[in-house]
Amino acid sequence: MSLKDKVVVIMGASSGIGAATVRLLASKGAKLSIAARRLDRLEEIQKQNPDAEIKAFKADVTKSDEVEKVIAYTVAAYGRVDVLFNNAGIMPVNNLDQLAHNEWQNMLDINVKGVLNGIAAALPVMKKQKSGHIITTSSVLGYEVLPGYAAYSGTKYAVRAIMEGLRQEEHANNIKTTIIAPGSVNTELFKSINNKEVREGLESAMKQPGAEMMALQPEEIAQAVAFVIDTPANMAVNEMVIRPTGQEV
Repeated sequence: MSLKDKVVVIMGASSGIGAATVRLLASKGAKLSIAARRLDRLEEIQKQNPDAEIKAFKADVTKSDEVEKVIAYTVAAYGRVDVLFNNAGIMPVNNLDQLAHNEWQNMLDINVKGVLNGIAAALPVMKKQKSGHIITTSSVLGYEVLPGYAAYSGTKYAVRAIMEGLRQEEHANNIKTTIIAPGSVNTELFKSINNKEVREGLESAMKQPGAEMMALQPEEIAQAVAFVIDTPANMAVNEMVIRPTGQEV
C-alpha cells in the first residue's frame, strides 16, 4: 500500500496532532485538504511544505455548511475523498458541581456535533465511491472516567458509540472507521482548559524530569494515523489506544 496520491481531508489541522499529520502525509505524497478556524496557521503549514499538494480552508466544525464546503471543494479539486480525519476537539476540565454550562455546550458542539458534521459531509461521497475511511480522534478518557473529566469523557464515549455505529452501518460499502485514542499528548489542547489550577498543573507536569515518558508528541500520533490509512482495503483498524509508557490511566 502507499499513501502517495491518497486524498485526505483533515479537520482541526492548524496545530498539534492535526498539523503533525499534515506534515507527515505531505511528505508521503498525499493530496491534502486541511481545515480549521485559524486560516493563518494553515497557510503557514502550506508555506512550510511548498512541494506538497495542500489546499487550506477556514472552517468551523460546528457549522455543517462550512464542513460540507470543504468536502465539496476537495471533490471538485481531486475527484474523490479517500480519508476524512475528524481531529478538532477541546478539553475544558471542571468538576460537575462547577455547573459549567458553556463548557459543556462547547464540548458537545465541537467534540460530538463536529464529528457528526464531518461524517454527514463525507459519507455521501464515500458511499458513491463504494470506498472511504473516516478517522476520529478520541481519547483514553473515552474508555476511562476521572474526577473533573466527566463531561469531557462523556463526549469521547459518545464518539466511540457514533464510530462503532458508523462501522456497522457502512462496512458493506467498504467504508473503514478508526478511532485514535491517545493518552496525554503535548499539544495546545491544554489551553482549552479554563480551570487555571488544573491547566497550570498539567503544564508543570510536562516540564518535570522524566516527563518524556508521561506524554506523547503529536508526531507520534501522526505516525499512528498514517499507519491506519496505509492498511490494505480488506483490513480496518477500528480502535487504536495509544498511551505514553509511563501513564497509569
